[in-house]
Amino acid sequence: MSQTNPDSTPLYTLDPLTRFSDRAADYVKYRPTYPAPVIDILLEGLAPPSLLVAADIGAGTGISSRLLAKRRVRVLAIEPNAVMRKAAEPHPKVEFRDGTAEVTHLADASVDLVTCFQAFHWFKPEPTLSEFRRILKPSGRLAIVWNNRDKNDQFTAEYSGLVRAASNNHPGESRMKSEEPLLVSPHFFNIREYTFDNRHELDLTGLIGRAMSSSYIPREGVAQQQLVSNLQQLYQRFCNERGFVYMTYLTSVHLAEPRS
Repeated sequence: MSQTNPDSTPLYTLDPLTRFSDRAADYVKYRPTYPAPVIDILLEGLAPPSLLVAADIGAGTGISSRLLAKRRVRVLAIEPNAVMRKAAEPHPKVEFRDGTAEVTHLADASVDLVTCFQAFHWFKPEPTLSEFRRILKPSGRLAIVWNNRDKNDQFTAEYSGLVRAASNNHPGESRMKSEEPLLVSPHFFNIREYTFDNRHELDLTGLIGRAMSSSYIPREGVAQQQLVSNLQQLYQRFCNERGFVYMTYLTSVHLAEPRS
């Protein structure tokens, strides 16, 4: 009997709309943020930030939405998961709305910037990119961003191995960065990539919480208990005198313009 190759399973078929419902608290506390130069490059060359409207798609608990809002951008945070929306820290320039990447419920040509932080790999590519093109102004910009764990860093590589094993090689673990649909999309052009270094400081609670914030990690049972034990050992090997370990990332940014 043939088995499905997990690397060929489209992530949008794996219940992306509700799979983070039991992870919202860990997501708020333990997910990394993004370096300031990422927001700089997103906004570079656009109108003054106070004049911009951004649609942050798959906004989760608003980590990226608040980074944009702190630059005075008005942000429409599109998030289909009610638990994630409720867990978000409020900001006066961020308005959370129920919607999906494929159906945002936003008006045609109504936003200057569409952003996807750590989310694009969960979307169905063709209807999503068509929707992004529809809601963007002709002068607008699309930005797709991922924090990719730096496997050249020993601690980060060992953490990744433990998480991969605990997830039973879940396809979401191996395919975080999935920019290929954008590269071949007829809806966008002038696609360019930038990469920035990023580092996440974690104590032991934070390290375990970071792992538990991943939707494909078991929250109970033998596999979860083994992962926690392994993370405790990893922490003891790598923590510094202040009690911290450091997850390192290469933050990738893909920018593109809509075709007229």
